[in-house]
Amino acid sequence: MDGDTLYARLRRISGESLDARVSGPDGEVVCYLGPYLDECRLGVASTYTVTVTLYYGHGEGAYTLSVESMRAPSECDNLPESFFSFASAGRSGTLPAGLAVHCFKFNQPTGTVLQMMDQNGTGDVQGPILDAQYQLTGCRVHHTTECTLSGPGPYRLFLEETYGNEALYTLRMPRISHSVGCPTLPLASFGDPGAAVGRGTVPGYDGVTCHALSSTEAGTVVVRFNQDANQHLDWRVYDADGRRVCEEYFAARSCALPVAGSYTLLTQNQYWEPVSYQVAATALHRTEGCAAATGTNWDQPTLLPHQTSAVQTNCQPFHGEAGDRVMVYRGPTTYNEVWSWLVDEHGTVLCTEGSEDDGCVLPATGTFRVISHLLYWDAGSTDLTYMMQVRRLSNPVGCPTITPGAYDAAPAGALGGIRCRSLDIPTEGTFLVKAVRVDNYREYGTVYDSTGHKLCTGIQCQIPAAGRYTLVLGGNGADSVIDMESRYAVALLPWLPAGCEPVSDTGWQDAPHRGEFTAVGQHNCLQLTSPVGARIVELLPGDATSAGSPEVTVLDSTGAYVCSSSSSLRQSQCTLTGEAPFFAVLNSPDGAPTAAYSLAFARTDGPPACPVLPGDATGATVTTAADRFAVCFSIPADQHAAKEAISWKRTSGAGDARLSVFSATGSRYCGPTSQAVERTISCSLPPGQVTVILETDAVDATYQLTHRDASTPAA
Repeated sequence: MDGDTLYARLRRISGESLDARVSGPDGEVVCYLGPYLDECRLGVASTYTVTVTLYYGHGEGAYTLSVESMRAPSECDNLPESFFSFASAGRSGTLPAGLAVHCFKFNQPTGTVLQMMDQNGTGDVQGPILDAQYQLTGCRVHHTTECTLSGPGPYRLFLEETYGNEALYTLRMPRISHSVGCPTLPLASFGDPGAAVGRGTVPGYDGVTCHALSSTEAGTVVVRFNQDANQHLDWRVYDADGRRVCEEYFAARSCALPVAGSYTLLTQNQYWEPVSYQVAATALHRTEGCAAATGTNWDQPTLLPHQTSAVQTNCQPFHGEAGDRVMVYRGPTTYNEVWSWLVDEHGTVLCTEGSEDDGCVLPATGTFRVISHLLYWDAGSTDLTYMMQVRRLSNPVGCPTITPGAYDAAPAGALGGIRCRSLDIPTEGTFLVKAVRVDNYREYGTVYDSTGHKLCTGIQCQIPAAGRYTLVLGGNGADSVIDMESRYAVALLPWLPAGCEPVSDTGWQDAPHRGEFTAVGQHNCLQLTSPVGARIVELLPGDATSAGSPEVTVLDSTGAYVCSSSSSLRQSQCTLTGEAPFFAVLNSPDGAPTAAYSLAFARTDGPPACPVLPGDATGATVTTAADRFAVCFSIPADQHAAKEAISWKRTSGAGDARLSVFSATGSRYCGPTSQAVERTISCSLPPGQVTVILETDAVDATYQLTHRDASTPAA
């Protein structure tokens, strides 16, 4: 035939390398042949000659030569209509070694969408599909993929093994458009899907199975799979014409079926081993199986949905008004994960875009539904449960109301289990908002305005105007349900303390301040007497623990942070920057509900000067007790070397002590040391007077302190 194309392959069996060429009737070379498949385009119909020669012109070699016509193949196996069913086992065979191609022919409507399957045989078997005009259709047998037959039929497939080796193959090309051979998967109702569950096993890597869906109306469905652990199936849905309407990664919560009719659900295995699964497709646009409607008030009981099937989807209706901002909190009762999302009455998923705010704003007034399910289902499971709370962040109802309290007093309002509090704020300003459990561990919360917009998540909260605000524990934590039986307190205080007891900065000579935390969440305050620029340290008994060692935060008169006991106030020195007066805010550490405490402060950079510590072998002897757990000495500039050996030793009583050394400007040069009954430290000192502070346990004891030039041996 004029314009034919030859598929040809020259395969050397043994001996020397070979060369082959195809020549036309005029003796001109048309093409060269080699071990890979060659397509040789011919001219007019005539006699063509294939000449095989030794590549180097000497020796001998054995070979096979295979030639097949594209337009008039010697044989072409027919693929019947049944071959294109998903239930078909396909066509298996063997491609002999050296074969150019094997031809198959079939007829399907133009535009048919085929699911090309991996051959699951040996070798690298592949080949193109040509239309009736011998043009490429865009479909090729090789890997698992989908393709559309373009151009008119009938069609021909020319199958080859890339390297000319013998190869086993199983040819499968089921039809996705107007598919046949797929088991029916009825649309399921909410709750236990009962018989509306599909089951199957997908062959190893890139294996494909299918299910037939049908819907009497346009709508949305959620497709749920349960499969072997640590394995994964990709899935996608096609309409009757083979158009892909949705796929897993973009439709995990909702797949829109645009019209009434038939659809095909395909599953594809991404693992080498077969995967067994269950599947259900639940109609989101229907309400059969939904639970009784719930409200959005915060004081209503926590819901406890049940799941009795691996592929069950639950539905929880509730009424909402346009503009309501709704949050759904959910959590498993045993190890698992809970997924949930909101849909409207048509099954359309709401709030699909990310937002810095919490919750979902309802677009209209009506009935909405929470769609939910457990993610994991172990073998042997029969009835699993999870908790769920549907709550309104905007204009909330059911939250106990509290008003700002006072420092040095228990938090306002009783302990309660509802996870929210209405905060009645009388004026704009900055407030301290902190929730703690009965064991005094902090519960992290979020403060919202009346529209449900997030104001703050930390302890310090700027309130823009007088009014009612809402604190929600774990406000943005959708994956947590706080049980209604939980008990917690809320400290709601002006950020800047007022009415605080003054405390001296010579705590080494004055009686310490004594206080007590009488309730969880209580915050106390003190007013410091030191001026701007002064450097101070906090003094504590060495045996203070738990609530007896409060957390202390220093603020200036504008409420700006200055320092805290977790940093410079105890570890180095705190420089009072900002505006005077300064305040110390005290609270009990996590896990320490109530206790009494005593503490003091000492200024390290100026007057009044501490007594001089003599430089002789006797030094100084001091007595400590519960009301005097810190002592202070100075060493004048002309009475110390560049490096001093400073010692302390308990000579009577109980307990131990730690020591710190400060420069004339108040900077800590040595220490704080570890607690010890007796110890000598070597401390490099700056020029000028230095201050030595010894902190002891709050028990009766006597200590001896001495100092000497560190370069001088001890007496």
